[in-house]
Amino acid sequence: MVINGFQRMKTLLLIRHAKSSWNDPDMDDFDRPLNKRGKQNAPEMAARLLIKGKVPQLIIASPAKRTRSTARIMAREWKYPKEAILLEEELYLCYASTFLKVITNKIDDDFDVVAIFAHNPGITDFANYLTEEIRIDNVPTAGIFAIEADTDSWKDFDRASKKFLFFDYPKQEVV
Repeated sequence: MVINGFQRMKTLLLIRHAKSSWNDPDMDDFDRPLNKRGKQNAPEMAARLLIKGKVPQLIIASPAKRTRSTARIMAREWKYPKEAILLEEELYLCYASTFLKVITNKIDDDFDVVAIFAHNPGITDFANYLTEEIRIDNVPTAGIFAIEADTDSWKDFDRASKKFLFFDYPKQEVV
């Protein structure tokens, strides 16, 4: 969409939580913390987004401990206040369709770059729904899928034409 001679795009970053701990098999899934590798991967992936110039203006996250922790670690790297992270209950282990509901109902149009931190399988299913340019078997832990939508309103995100930007994850070679 062209506004005053400038094209306004919306960029969505889908970020899966970093690697979580399975040290306590009796622990409730919602309460699982990050493990050592997860705590290392989260700031590394945040730094990669800084290099790409894709730092979110809004962070929305599942309230599960591992997802909340990943969002906070990355937010610290971006100098984003952790108090400003929007926790959305419905993102915990949600279906792909829930992402659209959150995008169209919870995001103000003033934000052009938004990160949603969530879980599999929903995050992989939603990434595949958004583009036919690539197919992703699995968004790995701390993986980031980025897409740009040709719209000035998040309410129109689903109908807008989209352009795949990148798919990055910790074990991928940095180019």
